[in-house]
Amino acid sequence: MNEASVRQTGSETLLAISDVERIFGGARKLVGGRTPAVHAVQGLSLDVKQGETLGVVGESGCGKSTLARLVVGLDLPTSGKITFGGEDLAELARRDRRALARKVQYVFQDPVASLNPRKTIRTILEAPLRHLTNLNAAGRERRLKELLDAVNLAPEFLERYPHEFSGGQAQRIGIARALAAGPELIVLDEPVSALDVSVQAQVLNLLDDLKDRFGLTYIFISHDLSVVESVSDRVAVMYFGRMAELGPARQVFRAPLHPYTELLMRSAPAPGRHQLLAEDASAELPDPYNPPPGCAFAARCPNRTPLCREVQPAPDEAKGAGPDHIAACHHPLTRA
Repeated sequence: MNEASVRQTGSETLLAISDVERIFGGARKLVGGRTPAVHAVQGLSLDVKQGETLGVVGESGCGKSTLARLVVGLDLPTSGKITFGGEDLAELARRDRRALARKVQYVFQDPVASLNPRKTIRTILEAPLRHLTNLNAAGRERRLKELLDAVNLAPEFLERYPHEFSGGQAQRIGIARALAAGPELIVLDEPVSALDVSVQAQVLNLLDDLKDRFGLTYIFISHDLSVVESVSDRVAVMYFGRMAELGPARQVFRAPLHPYTELLMRSAPAPGRHQLLAEDASAELPDPYNPPPGCAFAARCPNRTPLCREVQPAPDEAKGAGPDHIAACHHPLTRA
């Protein structure tokens, strides 16, 4: 068995997120008091196993993109700890950002906007090879051809500019750039949301092939529940900066524990469904500047009780069919 296969099938923890918070604002004013603070991520704990695809879903503003930035070192947690292979990621980002970039890479939502319009594809792909590897000119040239071949693009594309490519081709280039330094973990932030449906399928198939070929681990962030269900081994559902539910993808989608997860699934468009079963438009949303003391979803939850408004449920308050299926809910959904 080769190294890639070992990495793919291993169950060791690659990334560990422990009680992480990220608060924006809250600085002291010159004349006393503090500026308003937004609690983007609150008390988040999560492990990512080697070789898995962890899907992260939730509505806009739930903290998905903030989590992505924390994982790749573009931002640092206000409190808590993120470790990669047992090493403190924040400390690694401060000490040696290049070493972090060789471990974790990012694929952005907008494929065209993520590429410098003034640079050729050769220059874009060669930049990480120059800064993150010790390859000489001949080695970089070989690596460039390997990268293009991996994402099914022709070698002559190297001399072209980003505006000459379709969205799907541009995203393949973004994926090739992420692969350049040989990372172990790739964070995919809405990687197919800007693409046509047929092109989405091509890119998703490519990502699946690359995962097997290079023994990669993915964190796949998306609003599209059908995409997340099809690509993920496990799914984390986020709400208001916290973990609402976590479990194997099949269990979460077939038998959700948290009412918020069920709401997401009822609200998602699906072929053959002509009417969406969404909640009332006047539903009360939590104030990000003043988080509620209990469950943030309580105001929108049909199962709420006074306990929900007063006590924040533990992340593993509710248990599903298996030991890995948990939810932060005092009154989880039950299935007959």
